[in-house]
Amino acid sequence: MNLFQYTNSNKRYYTLDYFYRKLFGSKVFKVSLNAGFTCPNIDGTVGTGGCIYCSSLGSGDFGGNVEEDLKTQFETIKNMMSQKWPDSKYIGYFQAHTNTYAPLSILKEKYESILTLPNVVGLSIATRPDAITDECMNYLEELSKRTYLTIELGLQTIHEKTVQFINRCHTLECFETCVQKLRERNINVVVHIINGLPYETKEMMLETTDYLNQLDIQGIKIHMLHILKHTKLGIYYQAKPFHVLTKEEYVDIVCDQLERLRPDLVIHRITGDPDPNELIEPKWLCKKFCVLNEIDKELAKRDTYQGIYYQKKD
Repeated sequence: MNLFQYTNSNKRYYTLDYFYRKLFGSKVFKVSLNAGFTCPNIDGTVGTGGCIYCSSLGSGDFGGNVEEDLKTQFETIKNMMSQKWPDSKYIGYFQAHTNTYAPLSILKEKYESILTLPNVVGLSIATRPDAITDECMNYLEELSKRTYLTIELGLQTIHEKTVQFINRCHTLECFETCVQKLRERNINVVVHIINGLPYETKEMMLETTDYLNQLDIQGIKIHMLHILKHTKLGIYYQAKPFHVLTKEEYVDIVCDQLERLRPDLVIHRITGDPDPNELIEPKWLCKKFCVLNEIDKELAKRDTYQGIYYQKKD
């Protein structure tokens, strides 16, 4: 018997695999794609240079090859996955850069090309809260009635001082408005946050997840900060080193966050996958499954689980 109700693997948090299996009745993979988009924080619309931690691939380091068309990218990755799970279904994951930042005609062409492929049951679209026009919102609403659609919004932190430091270039109010507009259209929302951002304390990271508890969102991705070569953050860190969370500190913070998060929030990610050839710190991130195991062990040691300390605010 599972300790926590939203898992099929004795995890103590609401796993994405459990969620997908319940929804679709089979294993489901997200296939990461690079559609060749840019970002309003790069081209000067809201800022330049992008977020200081972003690689040149715009968080799409493990996505498809941008030199290939989307169908070729999809088939390449799908074929690797299907060798282990031949009866899987797939969700096209538009991951690199800002994937609603283009004319609607281009967005439609790219999204619809993936939906025509066999065994594709949905789309997951990563974007910024300041990069979805009302015209795009209306199309996404229509799209969500035809397929399983998730919009993944980058928030990273609620703390304004950090937001300015990392050159995020959008406000918390903008984020809240975007979530509201998406949910008014019954579109699923998953929010990305980053633990270990420069000069943030543990309490600040917990405040970010506590804030998300109060919003109508369906899932969360928890990342550990990657300090990568050839990024503004990498250059800054090498000139002015700041404290980088140890594995033990990260595990402790994530477990505290899970204990305080709503039990109905699907945990899409609780660690990251940095390119080891580009990673400056933390080196321990390269052992992803070790991190996941340590989180499991710590929750078991505490004898706690997601939501055990969740307190709904009036």
